[in-house]
Amino acid sequence: MKTSDFNFELPPELIAQEPMAVRDQSQMMVVDRKEQTIEHRKICDIGEYLVAGDLLVVNNTKVFPARIFGHRSDTGGKVELLLLEQVAMDGEFITEWDSFFKGSSGAAVGMPLTLAEGHVDGCIVEKMGGGRIRVKLESAIPLPDVLAKYGAPPVPPYIKRGRDVNGERIRMDRERYQTVFAKETGAVAAPTAGLHFTPGLLTELSEKGVNKTELTLHVGPGTFQPVKVDVVEEHRMEAERYRIDKDTAEAVCKTKADAGRIVAVGSTSVRTLETVAKEYGEIVKCEGRSEIFIYPPYEFKVVDAMLTNFHLPCSTLLMMISAFAGKELIERAYSEAVKEKYRFYSYGDCMLII
Repeated sequence: MKTSDFNFELPPELIAQEPMAVRDQSQMMVVDRKEQTIEHRKICDIGEYLVAGDLLVVNNTKVFPARIFGHRSDTGGKVELLLLEQVAMDGEFITEWDSFFKGSSGAAVGMPLTLAEGHVDGCIVEKMGGGRIRVKLESAIPLPDVLAKYGAPPVPPYIKRGRDVNGERIRMDRERYQTVFAKETGAVAAPTAGLHFTPGLLTELSEKGVNKTELTLHVGPGTFQPVKVDVVEEHRMEAERYRIDKDTAEAVCKTKADAGRIVAVGSTSVRTLETVAKEYGEIVKCEGRSEIFIYPPYEFKVVDAMLTNFHLPCSTLLMMISAFAGKELIERAYSEAVKEKYRFYSYGDCMLII
């Protein structure tokens, strides 16, 4: 299967640069796989498509302010790091991180860095290719406390807004590039389908008898990476850390046994559930790293319905929903989304596939 089979024309003006003023007022396209129909609604209407006994599975990962700015200590050249995952710790104040590097010059082993307005000293200890480095960071207080004040939310690179006057957009992103159920810190990108929910909408669904459970998948840098191979089957996903606790495993198994539907909120919930089902034969309490790549044809073992945002051309996410709903139906849905001017990507609108 060719990667180009998943290409489509997307007008740049449809890429959402800001979140909706109110989370639960996003547009929601409803795609019915059985009836092969498409409806245009809002996310606040989702309760009309769910019934008592359905189980909403959300990803409770929390985005941390992983972008950190500074300069080379030797030349003064500007640098920016996107911290991905802590890989080592030496006491409370010295840590090593897998990171992306951006600077006025290329990264070099031994390069000294001054970051976070002088509150963090850094040194590149390894180059890993593709702009990726391993960096040692030292601070006078724990790094999470530094990032809370001086770090910026790692919004995706296709959100281009120009200069951020007085940090207003950073403050907005700290709140809106985070789901209302986020609690487990570790993601460098939000599970964006979850951004549409409000406490009120969740309460409304609960009162209807729709259950909710949580899992954790820390969204990693793979979410930013395009498919660079011509043949779909040759692409490899980057591993992302996941965890399913006992309560969630039992809730999923009980729902399936009672003939209820598993409604996965976002591709990360889908990938976690399908990873565990593939590895263990059922949903169990466990943790690990998911490398599953879902593309047509794929037989879903757990997920019965899915809420997802609108995705990049030729992306692994578009391939996943094509596997779930059928390539032709998704092509028709995306053509309709462009025609109706749906908002695309992280801060965009959503699609419910039932």
